Amino acid sequence: MTVRIGVIGTGAIGRDHIDRVTRRIRGASVTAVTDLDRALAEKSAGEAKVYPDGAALIASPEVDAVLVACSDAAHAEHVLTAIAAGKPVLCEKPLAVTPEDCLRIMAAEESHGSRLVQVGFMRRYDAGYREMHRVISAGDIGRPLLMHCAHRNRASRPDYTTEMAVLSSGVHEIDAARWLLSDEIVSTQVINPRSTRHRLPHLTDPQFMLFETASGIRIDLEVFVNCRYGYDIRCETVGEEGLLRLPDPARPELRASARIGTAIDQEWDDRFSAAFDAELQAWVDSVPTGRATGPSSWDGYAATAVATATVRAQQSGDVEQVNMRERPAFYA
Repeated sequence: MTVRIGVIGTGAIGRDHIDRVTRRIRGASVTAVTDLDRALAEKSAGEAKVYPDGAALIASPEVDAVLVACSDAAHAEHVLTAIAAGKPVLCEKPLAVTPEDCLRIMAAEESHGSRLVQVGFMRRYDAGYREMHRVISAGDIGRPLLMHCAHRNRASRPDYTTEMAVLSSGVHEIDAARWLLSDEIVSTQVINPRSTRHRLPHLTDPQFMLFETASGIRIDLEVFVNCRYGYDIRCETVGEEGLLRLPDPARPELRASARIGTAIDQEWDDRFSAAFDAELQAWVDSVPTGRATGPSSWDGYAATAVATATVRAQQSGDVEQVNMRERPAFYA
């Protein structure tokens, strides 16, 4: 079976997914695309049909599964439409911009009776993160006590905001920490150190975020989106019996001109290209089974709930509690 995919949103990540499905993913093809900018959709479509909007694309008999890669605010609308049509959907993070919309999605999915939604937290498909998950789950470092994370970008876009440090960047580490530690985050705080002179005037950068889990693990996260030197993702977990550190991407070591060095990734698609491949392939493989297997709507809800509390912490300067419902048995 070839899974016929409709892509909603043909910006940078949407185009990247279209290229990935076309060139590297087995058992799938892109048959439909749409974007608010029709000219951009037509430019990205290749042999796929361009639809006037997401609803028309989802309703098409030429679409078996839906990939949502449009603006964050429109995610919930398209995911809910896909669930109503009974079509599997891979939604780029965030699942929705509010916890309330995430809960609506969960309710719709539960009413459908099986999982249709996978959320695009691709770190779970990165080889280094997967090995960290295996080691922590096996108890090889004992009970986790602390986690140190960093999310660094070479430079931010002009429209990047202080809140996006949480909602667009830090949310990846929020999900990764929940997954690695098998523990929910219950409180959050944001501390602002000295700002870099390379930031735009409207942006606070870097930011230092502090989280506490239900079992008392402390997590710190540095988000620095104008670090200048490259795209650099860090994660280290300290346990009672040992320490576990995310490896740097494998690079050959160059010795020349009296120096030793390795290259540094410059953008997210360099660092996580293989993870995106694995994520998309896993999703495509799950479509014929009728049940999604990757990060769930619950994971999307939990990450959005923590991110929402962290934005409150940015604004208040206080420790903010995460308001989260109990996990439904449907997502156990």
